Amino acid sequence: MLILSEEQIRSIYSMEEAIQDLEKALLDYTAGKILNPHRTVLEFPEKNASALYMPSAMESVGKAAVKVVTIFPGNRVVGKKTTQGVILLSSTDDGEHLACMNATYLTRLRTGAASGIATKHLSKENASSVAIIGCGAMAEEQLQAMLAVRNIKIIHLYNLTKKKAEAFAERIIEFCPSYDGEISVADDPDHAVVEADIVTCSTRSESPVFSGTALRPGTHINGIGSYLPHMQEVDEKTLLRSSKIVVDTIEGVKDEAGDFIIPANAGTWSFSNLHGELGEMSAGQISGRERDEEITFFKSVGIAYFDLAVAAAVYEKAIIAGVGTHVNV
Repeated sequence: MLILSEEQIRSIYSMEEAIQDLEKALLDYTAGKILNPHRTVLEFPEKNASALYMPSAMESVGKAAVKVVTIFPGNRVVGKKTTQGVILLSSTDDGEHLACMNATYLTRLRTGAASGIATKHLSKENASSVAIIGCGAMAEEQLQAMLAVRNIKIIHLYNLTKKKAEAFAERIIEFCPSYDGEISVADDPDHAVVEADIVTCSTRSESPVFSGTALRPGTHINGIGSYLPHMQEVDEKTLLRSSKIVVDTIEGVKDEAGDFIIPANAGTWSFSNLHGELGEMSAGQISGRERDEEITFFKSVGIAYFDLAVAAAVYEKAIIAGVGTHVNV
């Protein structure tokens, strides 16, 4: 079995590659060629924590995988990572367990790639400014994806703790070395949103993080932080102002996306307002942006085959590059 660390994965695999590999997987999924059972979530309310177990199989690449991710927000006070994960990759030809790799980075990478694909279809082609709401673990790859699909010239940052946004601003040159545009840190999320063509939210908030009234016509929003029914990053006004709402999977958001579940339960919004799934849009079965002035929204709660798509590609690259540690188990 091949063991791969985050550093080793980073050394051989890029955001641009992740976007390409995920686009291929989206087409396979839409064509019914991927097995993807619903994930299991174990919650630990006393710790405000959860563990997620996600299986999938993709015959086109001859691989199956199970990802296990734990999210323990309290870890930060003892100096441990809040999100930890591994992916076990297996062959669908003979059942051999091929690799065990760090999933924390791959989760961030594939989530960013999904936002990048959605942004390519749903944002204005001339979009040049992005607001990053929440400068935590997911923000780096979200920003990388925006830079990969659009010519971004201005980055607006907001975090509940301003110092965290300022620290993130200083790090941008490290993970986006070619970026030479403007960077600003906002005191208020609405101040960041009103200046942006693209808004990306990656928080664990249980209440909306910006006001839908602050959105300019033509804005595209990515919501990727809230992944449980009680979490809500985006308010009802944003949903009602959005002409197209696209999701990673309808089944997933109906079970897990508080952004939709909360207003649906209140009777102020309906799942029938969804435009469709990201795979359908990638396959050309539903439309992307059609008018410059429309507001669009992409919501992702995550799906297992996203992880498999990037993990399988990483494994193949690692074998060719001779990266990783082989162990007998």
